[in-house]
Amino acid sequence: MIDNSTVKVFDLGRFVGKWYEIARYEHRFEKGMTHVSATYTLLDNGKIEVFNQGIKDGEKKEIKGKAKQPDPSDPGKLKVSFFLWFYSDYYVMEVDDDYQYMLIGSSSDKYLWIMSREKFMDDKLKEELVARLKTRGYDTGRLVFVEHGE
Repeated sequence: MIDNSTVKVFDLGRFVGKWYEIARYEHRFEKGMTHVSATYTLLDNGKIEVFNQGIKDGEKKEIKGKAKQPDPSDPGKLKVSFFLWFYSDYYVMEVDDDYQYMLIGSSSDKYLWIMSREKFMDDKLKEELVARLKTRGYDTGRLVFVEHGE
């Protein structure tokens, strides 16, 4: 059983901006991708524009989506959609006080990300985050560490 509990305090204003994937569980829509980033923009209607990009087979790939915070009383549970009205869970399980890294999961154990404001993360911090994910019950052996080049 995994512990995918989310943060109880989450500031969308501090969350927006560009994040880089440090590690993820491999899944069909990102399989083999490198140089992956996500940019979140808060819109006037309270929703969030999501712009993901990366490189796959030497080609730049981009996709736009949307996100929302359906229940303000549970602020770490977001919903993200890239296809019509099909929303997926996007659980902010941990974010540091300075909004420089975060751990993202979902309602199941199929999805997992370590995200950072920088392309590269200090090895010690990376090891600490992986250890915390393991304590939560995640199979950290499944993590794919994302290449960002120089």
